[in-house]
Amino acid sequence: MDDGFAEYVAQRGERLRRTAYLLAGNWATAEDLVQTALTKAWMAWSRIEGNPDPYVYRILANTHASWWRRRWQNELPHRQLPDRADPSDFASDADERDVLWTAIRALSKRQRAVVVLHYFDELTLQQCADALGCSLGTVKTQLSRALARLRVNSEIQTTGAGR
Repeated sequence: MDDGFAEYVAQRGERLRRTAYLLAGNWATAEDLVQTALTKAWMAWSRIEGNPDPYVYRILANTHASWWRRRWQNELPHRQLPDRADPSDFASDADERDVLWTAIRALSKRQRAVVVLHYFDELTLQQCADALGCSLGTVKTQLSRALARLRVNSEIQTTGAGR
């Protein structure tokens, strides 16, 4: 019954976990999201044709949206640090990342999903549309709005108007 599922999880599990973290903002919820997504994917594995990534990413994004709507996830503190530290990080890099993640967390769930899938998971816009189950035009619109909002938030942070 496996038919490559275990291999898929071994190859993509960590990347899915990272994507889930970027969507959810904390590792515990990310792990729950990945486990739920992989459980659902395993149930349908025999019906998935070709590359399973769009199907699994769609499950991940939809599950996150569903949990967000139901407010099942824990509320994030305004300034949460990741569970793992990178030894090459410097204080200024951490400050910049904090500003970035604060701005990304302020995006709508759909905008955040598009930004994460396109820029962090390096999916094409069409792959994002496939993964999210929407049109290419919707992805382009959401990405454009997200980038505009991130620019505004960045300008507010750099001018100090948001402090």
